[in-house]
Amino acid sequence: MNDATQVRDSKQRSRALQLLMRLLPAEFRGDYGHEMEAVFAEQREEARRSGDKMGVLRLWWETAKGIFTTAPSEHWSMLKQDTGFAMRMMRKNLGFTIAAIIVLGLGIGANTAIFSVVNAVLLKPLPFEHGERLLMLSQRTVPGSGVGRSSVPELIDYRTQSHRMDGIVEYHNMQFILLGRAEPERVETGVVSWNFFDVFGVKPLVGRMFEPADEIHGAPAVLLLSYEYWLRSFGGDPTVVGKTFRMNDKPHLVIGVLPPFPQYPHENDVYMTSVACPFRSSAEMIANRKGRMLRLFGTMKPGVTPGQAQADLSTVAATMQRDFPTAYSNDTTPKMEVSPLKTELTRDAKPTMLFLLAAAGFVLLIACANVANLNLARMVRRGREMGLRAAMGASRVRLFRQLLTESFLLAFGGGLLGLLLATSGLKLLTTFVARFTPRANEIHIDAQVLFFTLGIAALVSILTGTAPALARRGNLAATLKEGGTQSTTGARRSKTRGALIVAQVAVSFLLLIGAGLMVRSLINLQRVDAGFRPENVLTVQISLDFSKYMSDPSMLNFSDSLLEKVRAMPQVTSAAMSGEFPLDKSPAFNNEFLIEGQQANPNDKPTAEFNAVTPDYFRTLGIPILSGREFDGRDRPDKLRVAVVNQSVVSHYFHGQDPVGRRVSFDEGKNWTEIVGVAGDVRERELSQTAKDYICVPYAQYPQMAPGLLALTQGDPMNIARTVVTHLYEVDPNQPAGKILSLEQVRSESIAAPRLTTNLLGLFALLALAIAAAGIGGVMALSVSQRIHEIGVRMAIGARPFEIVAMILRQGMGLALIGVVLGLAAAFALTQSVRSFLFGVTPTDPVTFVGVAAVLTVAACAACYIPARRAARVDPLRALRVE
Repeated sequence: MNDATQVRDSKQRSRALQLLMRLLPAEFRGDYGHEMEAVFAEQREEARRSGDKMGVLRLWWETAKGIFTTAPSEHWSMLKQDTGFAMRMMRKNLGFTIAAIIVLGLGIGANTAIFSVVNAVLLKPLPFEHGERLLMLSQRTVPGSGVGRSSVPELIDYRTQSHRMDGIVEYHNMQFILLGRAEPERVETGVVSWNFFDVFGVKPLVGRMFEPADEIHGAPAVLLLSYEYWLRSFGGDPTVVGKTFRMNDKPHLVIGVLPPFPQYPHENDVYMTSVACPFRSSAEMIANRKGRMLRLFGTMKPGVTPGQAQADLSTVAATMQRDFPTAYSNDTTPKMEVSPLKTELTRDAKPTMLFLLAAAGFVLLIACANVANLNLARMVRRGREMGLRAAMGASRVRLFRQLLTESFLLAFGGGLLGLLLATSGLKLLTTFVARFTPRANEIHIDAQVLFFTLGIAALVSILTGTAPALARRGNLAATLKEGGTQSTTGARRSKTRGALIVAQVAVSFLLLIGAGLMVRSLINLQRVDAGFRPENVLTVQISLDFSKYMSDPSMLNFSDSLLEKVRAMPQVTSAAMSGEFPLDKSPAFNNEFLIEGQQANPNDKPTAEFNAVTPDYFRTLGIPILSGREFDGRDRPDKLRVAVVNQSVVSHYFHGQDPVGRRVSFDEGKNWTEIVGVAGDVRERELSQTAKDYICVPYAQYPQMAPGLLALTQGDPMNIARTVVTHLYEVDPNQPAGKILSLEQVRSESIAAPRLTTNLLGLFALLALAIAAAGIGGVMALSVSQRIHEIGVRMAIGARPFEIVAMILRQGMGLALIGVVLGLAAAFALTQSVRSFLFGVTPTDPVTFVGVAAVLTVAACAACYIPARRAARVDPLRALRVE
């Protein structure tokens, strides 16, 4: 081997040793690195001269083992030193420590809380066996959106003809009356296939699940209790399993209790099999292909995609149209739309949750910028200390690591505080999220949330520790020459602090704009004219017993008797009953109709929502009658069929002409109904939606199984609630009342979700504003403390106090205004993403933008004024002595 080759091999081995030694701390390498390399080279050369190749390998092995053994203990020793020193510095600067931990705790807490929601609702898989294969099936037989339902014959065809599905089950919701307890109780009832819970992979908590024998016609009726209902009504008593209650005029045996799981699409109290439902099990419903009342769910076979499942089921739908043409429209080819169940469970929650997560992230950024600024300010006072440590041999890496250790301890403290805050607010957050998704009960602090909090703390330590650590890159001699508080920190450090202030203000502006737009939107919702008067109106939801009130006369006798008693109450001004009332969350009943004398377009038939109401309905709700009359005692079952339409129907289908006296048909012209009045438009579904086409018919001619009682009172309507229930029991002792609320409560409840979203975003925005204002005040206070000598000189040569104040204000407000301008530009670019959350206000609303800019400017001015006023009170003589 020639000399050149030996030199090359030696260099390669030296580089390999140096790479291996990088596992050791930098300080250790600085103290012992050269000696280790020299010893290693000598031993390697000795082994080479003796020709002992195994000796060289043993040398490498022993060296590597020694380094791998020594490195952890040396790093741990360094970490203990850094941690001990950092703890002493934190105790020494207790005010800074508390401020930094609180600021970071607020930012980390907000993010931990929102992430716990996002993790449980959006990221985690469904708590069902094979949840990724579960689908919701929506059959489309006519154009339109919403949930597509199926009939019993269609369900059977899908089950027998589908090749891509493992199982298809049915579901629909009913309200039945449970008897056998102290008082009759209305229960939300899920009517399902016997294997519904098997498809979802749900196992019983107590008792057993449904079995095939439970769905045989004539089988004894059985019930499963939901976990929530079991706790609420039976106190979690397991002995309820085996007890019998009466429902629909026959006994029902409780066979089990379900575990907690996200119920969809309704939160039910009990579940029964399809044969136990008097409607679903009737011979007419079983044979009627047009009787579409069932929601369908299914499980795909392994390896099947939703697209393949949809194509397979749509093929079945097309086959059904070919085989049964009279059951389907000629204008539309029926099809099946499928959607992953997880998507359905989170559809309403996803936009709001991601929006709030982004807002919480902005708060964290502001908190990081604030603490980084505090660290930079502290570095000014520690400049001489760092210079001395560098002079005594501390490397830049050593100082960098020390500063990062201090930052991590602060961030860790902030993380613990944030975790405490997030845990404290989790119950309120769960209640908020429950308005959007049934997965709210899955929200809790788990290992993933803890790892997220730890990761956020580590990220925060890097973000807040890097700026002051990088700021140490300076000339050592210059650092040692810097004296006390009057020395400057250099242009670079001042620019860094200024940039952080600008960033805080800009991000705060974004959050305030979002909160401002949401507040304006909420105010518009609260002030919107819904077309009815909610003040002093009591609402009582009633669901009649199907086994007792199967005929129109029986339902009408019940409503007449109850209204007679309620109207006789001295506190009641008027009372009425209706199939639904505004904002009651009941599903809309839409139907096509014909207008006498108008040629119907088969592709665009007039369609409206329908409601059955008693006389005094419009008076009770304060809905104006614009033309004609409202219903009265003349409109009985044996009299002329009549209707009242709203103004929207007049505008759309009668070209604005008075329709009173015209006739419409709801059954393809077989029977005709005369329009006797025109009512004002009402926002029936949501305050954010404009009024739909609406037709009211007399309750006496179309009695309802689930009516609502409305009573206009002379005072607080809730004061008569107990008496109304008493009258209800007088009419029928086994007829319970459902939800009882004032109409004002119903209206308030309808906008609870946007109100809570606005409150959360507003809280984040106020936190951001407070943190940013504190950051501006802190930087200006530091600037004043550093310019004491300069201020003293200015005042000694004649500067007046207000000029000093103006000088400090100009400096601080300059940074704030730059932040406002940048925030304004960013807001114009980003606010389009919140358009779907707004009502009655545009994303670039000038009032909101001007108002937020004014609020932020005033806050910044106030934050700057305090240190400016302190600067104006400086004693020139005392300041000049400080040098």
